[in-house]
Amino acid sequence: MTGITFAWSELGGDPALLARVSTVVREDALQARLPVRELARACVGVCALAGAELGARRAGLPEVPEVRVDDAAVATAFAGERHLLVDGRPPVAFAPLSRFWRTADGWVRTHANYPHHRARLLRALALPESADAAAVEASLAERSALEVENTVYAAGGLAVASRTPEEWAAQDQAVMIAARPLVERGRSDEARVRTFAPLEGGPLLPAAGLRVLDLTRVLAGPVATRTLALLGADVLRVDAPQLPELPDQHADTGFGKRSTLLDLTTDRRTFEDLLATADVVVTGYRPGALDRFGLSPEALAERRPGLVVAQVSAWGAYGPWGGRRGFDSLVQVATGIATVEGSAGRPGALPAQALDHGTGYLLAAAVLRALTEQSYDGGSRFVRPALARTAAWLTEGARTKESEAVHGGGVGHGDVRREGVRMDEGEGKGMAKAQERQVSGGGSVDPGHWLAETDSPLGRLRHALPPVSFDGGPGDWARPPGPWGADPARWL
Repeated sequence: MTGITFAWSELGGDPALLARVSTVVREDALQARLPVRELARACVGVCALAGAELGARRAGLPEVPEVRVDDAAVATAFAGERHLLVDGRPPVAFAPLSRFWRTADGWVRTHANYPHHRARLLRALALPESADAAAVEASLAERSALEVENTVYAAGGLAVASRTPEEWAAQDQAVMIAARPLVERGRSDEARVRTFAPLEGGPLLPAAGLRVLDLTRVLAGPVATRTLALLGADVLRVDAPQLPELPDQHADTGFGKRSTLLDLTTDRRTFEDLLATADVVVTGYRPGALDRFGLSPEALAERRPGLVVAQVSAWGAYGPWGGRRGFDSLVQVATGIATVEGSAGRPGALPAQALDHGTGYLLAAAVLRALTEQSYDGGSRFVRPALARTAAWLTEGARTKESEAVHGGGVGHGDVRREGVRMDEGEGKGMAKAQERQVSGGGSVDPGHWLAETDSPLGRLRHALPPVSFDGGPGDWARPPGPWGADPARWL
């Protein structure tokens, strides 16, 4: 099932607060065979509601501010990397070797945007560094899709065979993912209650004064930390100097943040000084990659009791695929989404990188909810979403809609629906308090209303405005992105 009700319950939220959410429905937003619009709306909605809830808690408001989710704002933000302009120049999209390829028995998709991933792909295929797309195409055409997947992953690269939903469901990894909650949540036994400085004046910034260490790359993690920065957090992104970020990607996801470089093998003391006063650590590397530096969630919380540790991954931190790298495009291919969205025997793609963006907003929502929960009963907190789990939610939502249509309970195209929680007999009186309100906003989606231009050290940026919105909250980021790695490694 898709919908804000399900997502909010998975985050442990009070169902009564769903009455504070209203949605402007745009029928043309994020059109696809799968219910992408509904998923995107739900992810942004729970993030905004979690922010409003924490803001009300900190400001001592009598009730949680009203949340408004506009499908047009959500659709524009989910395609934000496509709307970005830097001094009028469109961004560099996928690299030439990041695409679908025909194999001897099907299709495979590769990801080679980063130079080191490109090098590993070519090495796995026994091709020279100078090889072009034609050489890769010829090499892959002679191999099976699964052979390519296994060979490239063994070399540290990224390639995934295209599967049908049924083929993916038969995988051990898929079974384990489906059995997990949408966002895994945990806590330590340590019971210190978090206290916040009160919020006074200006826009309502739920995360004001909080320090967030951002150890993420592409795209879900940076979307989450960009959202926390919007809501007032001091977000410091930390990267290794030997792994530079793609410039346009940094420009798109760097709003509100600062960026610094640290080599954890030689400058560990600086990192530990940052950790000593951090409130939240967000990691986006493949599970286990940071453990050798003593940066597992458990190790971080042991050194900094009361920390919120958020860990996002492609495939989950468990199972036979738990240690694999992955990106949105590859998860779509593995889970059968590309097959569903394809045509004429060729795999397709969602209208936006919805798994990345959606999981990013879920991650930010989980952090905000963890902070609210800490203000009541303390404890270090752990939150873990995964792109593949979000994909399972999306495909399950499609099956639910099909079932509703067959049994006469579906919602016709363009209809307005309320997402309510199921209640036992006699609880109907409280139903209105547990529903999301939706109103028709028309069919057209004009991104122009949801784009802004901002001067920055990187140039004049056209960018998508944040879709997270609640009464009294911020409408844009307080600072534009600066050059990658140019900030000092210290808190404001």
